Amino acid sequence: MNTKELPKCPIETTIKLTGCKWKILIIRDLLDGTKRFSQLKKSVKGITQKVLTSNLREMEDNGLLERKVYPQNPPKVEYTLTDVGYSLRPVIESLKSWGKDYKKYTKLLEKMK
Repeated sequence: MNTKELPKCPIETTIKLTGCKWKILIIRDLLDGTKRFSQLKKSVKGITQKVLTSNLREMEDNGLLERKVYPQNPPKVEYTLTDVGYSLRPVIESLKSWGKDYKKYTKLLEKMK
């Protein structure tokens, strides 16, 4: 992505690069290390092959991950986060923490009813 295309607001930039739920879940899974396409397809529940391919290409174009193709038949392709991609770890951890807290909060509200 060209820096001229990026929004002025840094929050909007982050959302533009990671905003769809699929990208966040792909990043979550790649934080554990390199994955093959089939591994990502299995771990990101509900994503179609077409949507996964599209998101991986966008993320590669934006410098969040690298794709390595091995010249064999059938082709083997692996995806790894770049340093920029790995720098999203605190963001993902914050989302995870907030989600856990929210679940606790909603359970507490249910008990109070």
